[in-house]
Amino acid sequence: MPHAFKITAAKGGQFVAKYVYNAETIFWSENYAGKPSAKNCIESLKKNAPGAAVIDTTKGEEGKGYRFEIAASKDGQTFVRFVASNNEPMVRTETYKSKSSAKNAIESLKKRAVATPTVDEA
Repeated sequence: MPHAFKITAAKGGQFVAKYVYNAETIFWSENYAGKPSAKNCIESLKKNAPGAAVIDTTKGEEGKGYRFEIAASKDGQTFVRFVASNNEPMVRTETYKSKSSAKNAIESLKKRAVATPTVDEA
């Protein structure tokens, strides 16, 4: 199973939702106090990521609703966050030197979200 959503334990008895490829984490969430919240995050990604818009904030683009945002980090690299309809970020990626790597992360989640299994490792 190369791609998977994973729920993992975090500090303080909290939980994190992740989208991974083999051993590499592509997207991860904030820490959640309860496992049900991490599960809800994954279910929302499965439902909303495939049809979500892609907004490039480095070009001044703005968006509403569920969306991927390509953003610049403080060091000038690029990262992606998936934002919910309430404008709260749900998950994000590491920083990438190239914008094409950020776009590849988006395409991976958009294409595979629905069929990707969830593994509870917490």
